[in-house]
Amino acid sequence: MFERLTTGWQLAKQSLHVLRLDKELLLFPIFSSIACVVVMASFAVPIFFSGMLNGIGEENASSSQNILLYVLGFLFYFVSYFVIIFFNSALVACAIIRLKGGNPTVSDGFGAVMARLPQIAGWALVAATVGMILKAIESRSERVGQIVAGLLGMAWSITTFFVVPILVVEKAGPIEAVQRSVGIMKKTWGESLGAKFGIGLFTFLGSLLGMLPIAAGVMMMQASPVAGGVLIAVGILWILLVSLISSALSSILLAALYIYAAEGKMPEHFDSQMIQGAFGAK
Repeated sequence: MFERLTTGWQLAKQSLHVLRLDKELLLFPIFSSIACVVVMASFAVPIFFSGMLNGIGEENASSSQNILLYVLGFLFYFVSYFVIIFFNSALVACAIIRLKGGNPTVSDGFGAVMARLPQIAGWALVAATVGMILKAIESRSERVGQIVAGLLGMAWSITTFFVVPILVVEKAGPIEAVQRSVGIMKKTWGESLGAKFGIGLFTFLGSLLGMLPIAAGVMMMQASPVAGGVLIAVGILWILLVSLISSALSSILLAALYIYAAEGKMPEHFDSQMIQGAFGAK
């Protein structure tokens, strides 16, 4: 297991090399974040000012009011998942082009996902349904529900690990994509999880660096509010940058693992011995 985690860290570093070649890939997580904020505001603001939340959870709350909120909640999940999957698929499409020897552009990514809108919408519908079910389980019992929902969510995340590249490359429907993802994961579960650990470790260490100026800024607030505020802002911006890079690295690494596991081809810019060793190839 330690060897697999070490391999995951090395693969994460090689993904960073690919990102340096195509820095424009960072635009996709930026677009995704902006779009998610817009989606959240478009749902939250009208609900808040309409007074729809008044009485929710109380005995006098009407059943129609509760049903309406559940419907709106599902729509929010669906639109949010659609946005996230849309931009993530565009990033994966560009990463696959680069890893197969091409030189992708942002328009290449958008062109690929526009041709797969039905598949993306279908997968967003499935993901939103699962998300609502997990949320319902979590709300049934605070402690037990959170544990059960957390375990089911983890299992779902592992099961659907390769769904996005399958949607992008194979144009598969939601059910077929899950089945294909399960088949690939059975062959590569250790490497895939080790790779996720490598990205997670990068994110953790990078975020720690951002916490230093934040902590220093908090301590300086009384003596110098301006300097303290600047340090806090720098720390927050650094953490946001790390998050964006981490998202891009995850998609690049996902594309590389998919190319080798599903197509039997060696992704360019990745060490062949590292990939072959990770998958037990001789």
